[in-house]
Amino acid sequence: MIIGVLKCTEENLVGLVPKVVSKYTKGDYEVLVESGAGAASNYSDDMYEEVGAKIAPRAEVLAQADILLTSTGIEVDELSKTKQSAIIVGKFNGRVESELLTALKQAEAKAFSLDLLPRSSIAQSMDVLSSLASLSGYKAVVLAADHFGGYLPMMTTSAGTIPPAKVMVLGAGVAGLQAIATAKRLGAMVEAFDVRSAVKEEVESLGAKFIEVEGAAESASAGGYAIEQSEEYIAKQKELIHQTAMKADIVITTANIPGRKAPLLIEEKTVRAMKAGSVIVDMATASGGNVALAQDNQTVEVEGVKIIGDTKLYNQMGPQSSLVYSNNIFNFLTFMFKEGAENIPFENEIIANTLLKVEQDEAVSA
Repeated sequence: MIIGVLKCTEENLVGLVPKVVSKYTKGDYEVLVESGAGAASNYSDDMYEEVGAKIAPRAEVLAQADILLTSTGIEVDELSKTKQSAIIVGKFNGRVESELLTALKQAEAKAFSLDLLPRSSIAQSMDVLSSLASLSGYKAVVLAADHFGGYLPMMTTSAGTIPPAKVMVLGAGVAGLQAIATAKRLGAMVEAFDVRSAVKEEVESLGAKFIEVEGAAESASAGGYAIEQSEEYIAKQKELIHQTAMKADIVITTANIPGRKAPLLIEEKTVRAMKAGSVIVDMATASGGNVALAQDNQTVEVEGVKIIGDTKLYNQMGPQSSLVYSNNIFNFLTFMFKEGAENIPFENEIIANTLLKVEQDEAVSA
């Protein structure tokens, strides 16, 4: 079988890095890489050829590959240029309808979107969202520290002691926990908030103070994600966040609800009440943002407070992001083909959840 690797221009992410190529070639796969596919992540064509991959034009990769690897890098009109039996693996934002998503569902080829993986122990090694969120959480703190005009750790000098910076992290999922850990390693005082009481122990184990608002709605069926809250709870939450943010030097927001608009956690009045020189990094701007006035892929300044909007901070770490993404895909394909290419376990939740298909209620009657 031929593994084809496509270039993506929307992200600095490639579905296969040179270090992982040998995992496929040992299994008698041939690897065909589009010329320049890894360039944005600092992987040259020569690096692929040195480990046994072949470099080819995009049209050849599309036409010959039995399995196509990408992030989001395939166009609607290219689907007809693939083999009808091809398997396409990427992360296509499968909870948000788009022209590409509809085309992938209707294509002859079978497309799998790894952002739809279930939260389970078996799927952990394939969990693209967690891998990239961890990198983004780290990068958010480093980026904020770079924009913040002061120290993060406590510094004792001959002129006196400078207290540590105060960091608040909103959302204690994978990205939030990594942000907490990174801020603590840099010596900051960290407070964290999440509507899920179950994460309190994890937050405190990292050395942060857990900010708790009583009365949060939770659901075991949410797969570890937060769910929408009542208006009464949201009002109490915003007031507590307002009071805490006013004292913070850095705020990192990571709260997302899959397939829905991100919750607004920091209102405009809170931004304007924060200290001049403070920095906010909003990691949910692609789905509406957690912070009033935040703009996706932009840095804005409001009365001396910088607001950095970036949902894909992992893009700034292309080599590492592509490495973990490549491993996630390899683990997914290993699971898919464990009984052979003719015996894909379509009934398994990992395969069933990620396969993009037209659901019965989406089908159009003749």
